[in-house]
Amino acid sequence: MEEVIDAIVTKLESNATLKYASEDWGQLDYYSTNFPVKFPCALVDISNAGFANLGIDKTASPKNRQTATASVTITLANVRLTNSSGRAPQTQRNNAFNIWALQGEIHALLQGWKPTANTGALIRSGLQRIKRDDGVQEYVVVYDLSFANI
Repeated sequence: MEEVIDAIVTKLESNATLKYASEDWGQLDYYSTNFPVKFPCALVDISNAGFANLGIDKTASPKNRQTATASVTITLANVRLTNSSGRAPQTQRNNAFNIWALQGEIHALLQGWKPTANTGALIRSGLQRIKRDDGVQEYVVVYDLSFANI
């Protein structure tokens, strides 16, 4: 799993818009003015996985062969400091929606890409907004990923 997360973080670091990409260890859970990230950021995690046995092959390593389907979450966050009302200046309104452009850029990087030789391609399967009261815009984008240890 760590090989998959590391490959995705490395891929995300190629995006010039992102200021921080890393494994998600709860960086955005610290409600303070001093987050341990730079914004905008992308945090990678594997939120769940289901495994299926292919059987035992005594001559192979590993002996118990399995396949898995996992949900890879990419948490995108940015500090929103601009007004987006209809009466705000157009430049402020444009900046207020930067996170949507970032989501498109990240999706273009990841959709259909294979993080390692033993995985299938990342396929987007969901998006969820996380409501916060601290000015941080946070969205979790879910990608499905199949892989095998055979």
